[in-house]
Amino acid sequence: MTHKPVLALTTGDPAGIGPEISLRVAADRSLRDLCRLILIGDASALESIRPISKVDDAILAFPPDQIESVLGNQPHDGVVELLDCGVLPQAIPLAMPGEQGGAASFAYIRTAIELARAGMLDGVVTAPVNKLAWSLAGVTHPGHTEAFAEYTNSQRVAMLMYSDKLAVGLVTCHQSLATVPDALTVEGIVATGELLHESMEKIRGRKPRLGVLGLNPHAGESGLFGHEERRVIGPAVNQLRAQGIDADGPIPPDSAFTAKSLSRYDAFVCMYHDQGLIPFKMVSFDDGVNVTMGLPFVRTSVDHGTAYDLAGRGVAGITSLVAAVKLAAQLATKLTG
Repeated sequence: MTHKPVLALTTGDPAGIGPEISLRVAADRSLRDLCRLILIGDASALESIRPISKVDDAILAFPPDQIESVLGNQPHDGVVELLDCGVLPQAIPLAMPGEQGGAASFAYIRTAIELARAGMLDGVVTAPVNKLAWSLAGVTHPGHTEAFAEYTNSQRVAMLMYSDKLAVGLVTCHQSLATVPDALTVEGIVATGELLHESMEKIRGRKPRLGVLGLNPHAGESGLFGHEERRVIGPAVNQLRAQGIDADGPIPPDSAFTAKSLSRYDAFVCMYHDQGLIPFKMVSFDDGVNVTMGLPFVRTSVDHGTAYDLAGRGVAGITSLVAAVKLAAQLATKLTG
């Protein structure tokens, strides 16, 4: 490796477990051989949570305008580097969504995106945010994926949930189930299939075989239970095949995740959020990684939420965030050489 990738880790909602798990991951010595990790958050939140996180490393906090000089120096052992956004002059109460937490966590993401677009970062890893807190702060984006898409001007993005055991790409994401059928288009399904094919090839180092799920029970049962399979999903599968992508479908959703099917396919194109995330979290909740496909830089995240019930207790697990950092470092290393 000629270049150790520089990754930002946004510390998430400061009222949740994000600051704790981010601090613990940034202090993990095993990750420092893979990447240089810069936390993006508020010093007040990180210093407040440090006693329960059991992290002895010093926190080197610096303002955003000093990022270039910091990156120009070698990192020191026993030091966690923190870009202090200065949104919160003091730590806020834990364990509940609020306007301050929503505004702060969104500011961290905007800062990371700007730095990545400026070429100062090779990738971004995100700790969890709370969508109610975002709404209270006036943020209109329903989630990370949509915010990253808008602020990078990316026209074609999709969510990939990845682990060594299962990988699912979503055609539609954060929207009501009632709106899904009308939102499905041949173009949208093909775009997700293309992105999933590209991403899995980068991760696994070989061309993947994709299973494309139907929307309706029994994949529509030849039109008896719905027409989306004939109208959009089947034509999308044919188009993917015509492009040289190994894709099967529409597959009945109730049999897509059997042991036989899991051994046959490398990844699945799912039509809506819960169709993919329910099975994914059943088998990979502790080590799953959320990847935003289609961005100009690498972005990964945990597969869980802010866990307000665990905030401030020092018991939150870091397995998913460690996996997100490792995957981001792997993908960024391939891009940077």
